[in-house]
Amino acid sequence: MSRPFASPGAQTVDWEERVNTDRLRTYRLGRAKAALATSEVGAVLLFDFNNIRYVTSTHIGEWARDKMTRYALLTRGGEPHLWDFGSAAKHHRMYAPWLPPENVNGGMVGLRGAVAPEAGLFRRAAREVAAILKAEGVGGMPIGVDIVEPPMLEALRDEGLTVCDAQQIMLDAREVKSQDEIMLLNTACAMVDGAYQLIAERLKPGIKESQVVAEVTKLLFDLGSEHVDNINAVSGERCSPHPHVFSDRIIRPGDQAFFDIIQTYVGYKTCYYRTFSVGMASDAQRDAYKTARHWIDASIELMKPGVGTDQVAKVWPKAEEFGFSSEMECFGLQFGHSVGLFLHERPIISRLNSLDHPVEIKEGMVIALETYCPAKDGYSAARIEEEVVVTADGPQVITRFPSAELFVANPY
Repeated sequence: MSRPFASPGAQTVDWEERVNTDRLRTYRLGRAKAALATSEVGAVLLFDFNNIRYVTSTHIGEWARDKMTRYALLTRGGEPHLWDFGSAAKHHRMYAPWLPPENVNGGMVGLRGAVAPEAGLFRRAAREVAAILKAEGVGGMPIGVDIVEPPMLEALRDEGLTVCDAQQIMLDAREVKSQDEIMLLNTACAMVDGAYQLIAERLKPGIKESQVVAEVTKLLFDLGSEHVDNINAVSGERCSPHPHVFSDRIIRPGDQAFFDIIQTYVGYKTCYYRTFSVGMASDAQRDAYKTARHWIDASIELMKPGVGTDQVAKVWPKAEEFGFSSEMECFGLQFGHSVGLFLHERPIISRLNSLDHPVEIKEGMVIALETYCPAKDGYSAARIEEEVVVTADGPQVITRFPSAELFVANPY
């Protein structure tokens, strides 16, 4: 039987191997180069924060994620080029020796239109990119871009460049995780295990959903979280239909309550639901939980190399079978998605897309599986999510807070 994956602490020690950051950087850049080499493009120009981190192993905080001002370039056979926000570039030259210092510069294209395109920053950036492509021998090939502002796209085309989609190339690179990525994902899950222990202790009548969110956020930062992306806290009559957002609702006796904790540890995210009843549970709540558990167990069993995502989606109910009019309307409730530097990586598994466009499950993928079942009382609902590592020996679940049965918090 295979051993469980390690989830060591964040501290560096000399007496056991933990995350090897040099190995992590080498693996990720190697995967990106290999995906680029098999594509039709000569280079990828990356604005997506996750792709920039995957290729350059740089990060300047979540505040910059929506600014569209950092970008990186990787050419066939070349080393990464990075344009970063102001003084961050100088910092990288001092503290990121894995990047050629001459390839790291300040960059600015307008902060999503706050500086008008007429200022010429897009044109300047496009000229710099075109010059590098020519110097590195790929000037005559198309360039892939992952996400882009229209003025940047226009400026690249004005330089005579043919622009293609780079996001698919990068998703190809990122779909199979290394041992270090799995260790980071597993440690991130261990932090959420602790968050659910806190929730189990604090979930009593009189506490608000928003208070639970605040206390869990603090705990996660205390444990070493880089960023708490989102915590869904949904209780009582808010459970069905799922609103996907917390409120200031006060928890009451007999409530069903479910939570999704999405947080980031050294870049790697969790997506991890658990459902509780408060003080006591009704038959309707227990029945809904048993059904959701049955659906998720059936999908976990299929997390094996070579299985198609259509086979997984088929074990989940059709939209009409649990109260929805279409697969689009219930998308994300019976759901699977890889997790990594981004919350939703390939493969995405649902009846909406997987039945007609299946993807092969591969060893080394880390896939979060989610199920949802409304209760017969008309307002309660059960929500369960497990993160699963696909191995040659079968699936390994790395989300460990108890979920085999409906957890009654602080029973009377």
